[in-house]
Amino acid sequence: QVQLVQSGGGLVQSGGSLRLSCAASGRTFSTNTMAWFRQSPGKEREFVAAMNWSGGSTLSADSVKGRFSIARDNVKNTVYLQMNSLKPENTSGYYCAAHATRAALTTSRATTPRAYDDWGQGTKVTVAS
Repeated sequence: QVQLVQSGGGLVQSGGSLRLSCAASGRTFSTNTMAWFRQSPGKEREFVAAMNWSGGSTLSADSVKGRFSIARDNVKNTVYLQMNSLKPENTSGYYCAAHATRAALTTSRATTPRAYDDWGQGTKVTVAS
């Protein structure tokens, strides 16, 4: 299993930037995909971005392309979500997730919460207009 600890949430003005971090520990050698989701009260968890750890390929939701990007630091076993040009509608709780297997996820599966085995504690991002 993988333990995920998040940091970097907070309050930012519209148009500003914020970077979220997700540090992984434990059996990271069994993890091939990490992702970011967001969820607001009363709504379903929504896919934001994902990364294949070994290959470095990335996938992002259409709603955040060009503004958000996912990156990794192999030495620190950390995945980041860089959020630029933030909008008030981006206000949400953000969660990182890990798929705990060496097998690759298909593109469609990578966007679904059910594909992931371990989750971070979540962090709140608030964008003020």
